[in-house]
Amino acid sequence: MRQIPLGTKGTFTLRVLPEHLANQFKDAMLPQVLATPVMVLIMENAALSAIRPFLDTGESAVGTAIDVRHLAATPVGHDVRAEAEVVKVEGKRIDFKVSASDEMEEIGSGTHRRMVIDLRSFNERLAKKSRR
Repeated sequence: MRQIPLGTKGTFTLRVLPEHLANQFKDAMLPQVLATPVMVLIMENAALSAIRPFLDTGESAVGTAIDVRHLAATPVGHDVRAEAEVVKVEGKRIDFKVSASDEMEEIGSGTHRRMVIDLRSFNERLAKKSRR
């Protein structure tokens, strides 16, 4: 991993489709609005997008913590854009400020942490666990 400058930003955009709605993940009686887990997914993808250029071949980064608030509802057909900004780097641990907005307003904000991993050793550990 190359040094990641503080302030490095990444984005990710998703058009809200029926399969992204809260009533598909939980209870059918919920309103037809973007599900919180999908908003989190968009934020995580923005964070990975920010640091991808700094990862070496054979490296990736996995999410290890997220603390977000879902502030506003978004219906089908809207685009949601997440932004992640690197605010702290300690070795292989990277902390981000994250936010998400639709065309009308901010819909979520919080913090996220990712850990840079070596894919080969990660997959070896995973294979051992899978054999149990």
